[in-house]
Amino acid sequence: MTGRLFPALLRYWRDCRGISQLDLAIAAGVSARHVSFLESGRSQPSEAMVLRLLVALDAPLREQNQVLLAAGFPARFPEPGLDELAPAVEQAIDRMMQQQEPYPLTILSGGYDILRSNRAARALFAHFVAEPDRLPTPLNMFTLLFDPHLVRPFVTDWAHVGHRMIARLHRETLQGRPDDRLRALIERTLAYPDVPSGWRRPDFSAHSGSTLEIQLCRGDLRVGFLTTITMFSAPQQVTLDELRIESYFPLDDATRSACARLAVS
Repeated sequence: MTGRLFPALLRYWRDCRGISQLDLAIAAGVSARHVSFLESGRSQPSEAMVLRLLVALDAPLREQNQVLLAAGFPARFPEPGLDELAPAVEQAIDRMMQQQEPYPLTILSGGYDILRSNRAARALFAHFVAEPDRLPTPLNMFTLLFDPHLVRPFVTDWAHVGHRMIARLHRETLQGRPDDRLRALIERTLAYPDVPSGWRRPDFSAHSGSTLEIQLCRGDLRVGFLTTITMFSAPQQVTLDELRIESYFPLDDATRSACARLAVS
């Protein structure tokens, strides 16, 4: 099975990236003949060669572990729990959460579950959740914004925001994270009421910038944010490779003032 599985995964990742054997060989600094022999099973790779090819293919660390196992080698990249991160990393995350106050910041998993949030994020979401008793555990960012019992009723131009978020999730799934969690998240998200059926298909014409603007309105409280997602560079462990830091920045003075009021309430 190992002899058959590694060639199949190598071809799969090369197809995901849309490159030829020659392109991969050039990127990895090996011969196209060797890549061909590896994909046909005529040659067996060394551990170093597996990693070399996967780095050239920009495969996520979780998938690199899986391909290493398929080739008969032990997983290389650990997956510690969020409470087991190195002290320096833990301090950096805590510092970012504090510095972002009084504006929201959330720590998200690879499946967009909210793992941590600063005080500003908790205060903001508390004001914009329609039915707090229906908040699930763990809370997922897509659930929060697509469930009509949570934040969705207060999102200005929700159709635009929702379309942007689904388009981004489709792209992430298709462009290199063949993650069952993301596929399941797409299915759960599309199952909410009044989500357009056309969103089920990837829409590559939809704008997918590095930021997203979201505006919330409930009664007299109106806020608008520019959101960004930051990821760790060269993390060398699965947990950090998948961790996302979502920061919210106010779009106007009214939002800045509202966040300042929420911080002392």
